Amino acid sequence: MLVTVGLSIVLFGSSPAFSQTTAPVNKGLVAFGYIPANARDSTGDTLGGLGSAIALKLGSFAKASNGTFKGTLVVQPDRGYNVDTTVDYQGRQHHVNFVLKPYYGSSPLSFADAATTLQLSYKKTILYKERQGKATTGLDPLSVRPAWTVDPILPVPNVNTKNQLSLDCEGLVLNRDGSFWTSDEYGPYIYRFLPGGHLAYVIKPPKAVIPYIAGAISFTSEVNPDSGRAANQGMVYDLRLPPAMADLCKGFEGLTASPDGHKLYAMLQSSTMQDGGADDKTSRYARLFVYDVKLIPKLISEYVVPLPQSAKKKKTLAQSDIHYLDGTKFLVLSRDGHGNGDDESQSDYKSVDIFDISGATDIHGTQYDDDTAVSPGGVLASDVVPATYTPFVSLIDNSQLGRFGLHNGGNFDQQLIAGKWEGTALAPCMDPQNPDDYFLFIGADNDFNTLDGTMVGQPYSTSYGSDVDNQFLVYRVTLPMVPRGSIH
Repeated sequence: MLVTVGLSIVLFGSSPAFSQTTAPVNKGLVAFGYIPANARDSTGDTLGGLGSAIALKLGSFAKASNGTFKGTLVVQPDRGYNVDTTVDYQGRQHHVNFVLKPYYGSSPLSFADAATTLQLSYKKTILYKERQGKATTGLDPLSVRPAWTVDPILPVPNVNTKNQLSLDCEGLVLNRDGSFWTSDEYGPYIYRFLPGGHLAYVIKPPKAVIPYIAGAISFTSEVNPDSGRAANQGMVYDLRLPPAMADLCKGFEGLTASPDGHKLYAMLQSSTMQDGGADDKTSRYARLFVYDVKLIPKLISEYVVPLPQSAKKKKTLAQSDIHYLDGTKFLVLSRDGHGNGDDESQSDYKSVDIFDISGATDIHGTQYDDDTAVSPGGVLASDVVPATYTPFVSLIDNSQLGRFGLHNGGNFDQQLIAGKWEGTALAPCMDPQNPDDYFLFIGADNDFNTLDGTMVGQPYSTSYGSDVDNQFLVYRVTLPMVPRGSIH
């Protein structure tokens, strides 16, 4: 079962040249599952936002003799239920066990039967702690903590009365020693935590990415900065801009690593403010940063990735996650926000695509890391060659969704595909006849939308007006460029 879907988008940069033996293949949707919107974690908080970042726990994936698979997904929510205001939500990750029963048939399953193809069960939570064992927080960083010893200047709600690290977690990379990296959107920074969730190290990106207002660093999410990453999550729009130019967060949404863990790749959701980030029609040029993290982290390269834009309105389809394939090629999840959890049910683009940096210009250490824009007004500098970009797996193909009782567009019901898909993970299919086949797990962020919620000890009912479950999809794909044995 091969799947091809016509996509109405505008691409910038040519597509990678795949030969017949190296071309990726989308073999279709094979599983669906969800965790109910009103589920709770071990702290009593609503178990939400699970798809903000997902990773397969190392060594957990196994195949049973009956053709089913089991494993553990490590999932990381962002900053809690924050539709009305930010909350004092401690950063965390959850371990979710799963049983995967791939369905390859063409006959449509009922929604209830479809949900048995990926059975998910919550296992435990690890809370994130910073220096001196203090809990991290999701509160808006209206203040800064001065640099001290190994730490750079850090975002905090109030350096005098609430001097705790503010985190809006997005990307997640698990290390072999049990430690892990997480990228956030407030900094945007990259943090390394020890296995128990204690902060170990902070990576501060170049000046071009750090948010500045009137010449000073300002991490707040309430207004867009003059330069650096755009304002966070769009909870409060920049009143200095007209509504069409009020932007959403564009921090380090994507994070991935090489199989040996020695190289870390972090990608902005779309462009910085100076690179066209004030308008979603000019914000297509996102930056990818590559760090050598074998010892002391060091920036070793940086590239520009041209994100797709909608064909009609030319709006940038910002990316929500990246995944390493072979060192020059990466999966990238780009999308609009329509679907369950949004006010529009019909999505025009949600796709896991592929970009290639093999022919792109390395701009690290150049003037573009300082005050010079690499794509002012959305026009890429003439001396910079961007990565190439190719569409791959569409998540809104109704012929595929229909096999699992799901749909894109139409009624706002439990079967409507979620609006915000944000996390990806790969697992081998363990098929000797198809050694280059992998299961592509994709998770959605439901924004903690439930009518029966609890956050930081307080009950809440979402202003969205209905429950939005934590949805997961699994596709089967052929990826010949992935070195065999590098994903397990």
